[in-house]
Amino acid sequence: MAKHIGKQSIRFTSAPYFTAEAAVVGKKEGEGPLRERFDYISTDSYFGEKSWEKAESTMLRQCYDTVLKKAGKKEDDIQFLLAGDLLNQCTGSSFAAKDSTIPFLGLYGACSTMGESLSIGAMLIDGGFAENICAMTSSHFCSAERQFRLPLEYGGQRSPTAQWTATASGAAILSRKGIGPRITHITSGKIIDAGITDSSNMGAAMAPAAYDTLMTHFKDTGREAQYYDAVITGDLGRFGHEILAELFERDRLKMPKVFTDCGILLYNIRAQDTHCGGSGCGCAASVLCGHIIKCLREGMWKRVLFAPTGALMSPVSSMQGESIPGICHALAIEFLEEN
Repeated sequence: MAKHIGKQSIRFTSAPYFTAEAAVVGKKEGEGPLRERFDYISTDSYFGEKSWEKAESTMLRQCYDTVLKKAGKKEDDIQFLLAGDLLNQCTGSSFAAKDSTIPFLGLYGACSTMGESLSIGAMLIDGGFAENICAMTSSHFCSAERQFRLPLEYGGQRSPTAQWTATASGAAILSRKGIGPRITHITSGKIIDAGITDSSNMGAAMAPAAYDTLMTHFKDTGREAQYYDAVITGDLGRFGHEILAELFERDRLKMPKVFTDCGILLYNIRAQDTHCGGSGCGCAASVLCGHIIKCLREGMWKRVLFAPTGALMSPVSSMQGESIPGICHALAIEFLEEN
C-alpha cells in the first residue's frame, strides 16, 4: 500500500497510537470552559521561576514529566523528543529538555508546531525508526508579549482582531503498539501568504492556509468533510474561523456539526476578554491533549480532523513591514475498527 497519497498526504500502514497525553496550563486558561480537562492548573504565572521565559520551560518540563508518568514509561522507553515554541531559537523547549536523555528534535511551526511534531513523530514510528516518541510544545502569554509586541508594563490597547497567547503546554506520547485513537493520515501544509501585514490579525493571515490544507486533505484522501465527527483548527480564533467558514460556504462545502477552533474552545471569549480567542503553540497543544483526545477516548467522537495553524512571522519581519505567511498541518485521528 502506497503511503504517500495525492499531493501532500500520507496514509500510515502502521498507524501510531496515542498512548498518553498531558496538558499543563496557567490560571486564565484554568478559568475557561475546559478547566476540568487539564492535568494541572498553575495559580502562579511564574511557575516558581524568576522570569517568564524560565516559567515557560518549567511548565513544559512539568507537562513532559506528567505524560511520562501517565504513560507508565521511563525516558529510556522514548526514542525521540520533538518540541518547539514561540521563543527565539525555541529556547523554551530546549531548556525544558536540556536535562533529558532523549535525542531532541527542535521544531518551529508557530502555533502549528504540535501538528508538525506529531506528524514527524508518526512518520518516524510508521517508518520503523522508533517505537515511542514524545511530541510537545508550549507558549506563555508574558514571554510572547515581550518578544513579539510590547512589554506588559506599557499597557497598550489591544486590537479587536487580536488573540490572547495561551499560557499552556501539551505533550503526547505516540507508540507503535497500544489501544486507543490513532493517527491514520496526515496532510502536511505548504506556506500560503495572503499578504496580511497586521501582526494583530493573525487569524486572517492563517485562514487561507487552513483552507488550502483542508481542501488538499479532502482531495488527497477522497474523504468528504462530513466523514469526520469534528474538524478542529487552531488557532484561527473567532475572526479567522469566520473567514475559513466563509471560504467553505463559497465552495458549498458542508462541514460537520462540530467545526470549530482551539482558540475558540480554550476561553470564554467575551467573559474573559480575550478578544478573538486564544493563540500560541500551547493553545492547540493543550486543547488537543486536554480535551480532543479525551473526547475520542470517551466515545464522543470516533474520527477527528485536527488542523493546527501557524503565523510564520518574527519580530524582525513584522517591524520591516513584511507580510505574515501562514501554515497548517492536518492530522486524521481515529478509532479504527480493530480497537
